[in-house]
Amino acid sequence: MTAVTATTEPTRAELDSLAGATVVEFGASWCGHCQAAQTTITAALAQFPQVKHIKIEDGKGRRLGRSFQVKLWPTLIFLKDGVELQRLVRQIATQPLNDALQLITTA
Repeated sequence: MTAVTATTEPTRAELDSLAGATVVEFGASWCGHCQAAQTTITAALAQFPQVKHIKIEDGKGRRLGRSFQVKLWPTLIFLKDGVELQRLVRQIATQPLNDALQLITTA
């Protein structure tokens, strides 16, 4: 797994042009739901080392989250070659997370 916490928010165009499987995680460091989901997210992503993981600190005035219509945290966007195939919001459970990761890593 390639985990990157974005210090500079990527543009929507940059995310749309990514090759391969990518999970974009929107949340906030102070968000209790985000903190509670980290163990599940980390464990699932460890099983898919080929998936890029980009964490975006979201909040008021952040355009990237709005471009994906993010309303609740955490929101995980599952991209394959820059195209959204799946989305998980707020309650991140192991099986739906694994299913979404499988979806973006299969041909």
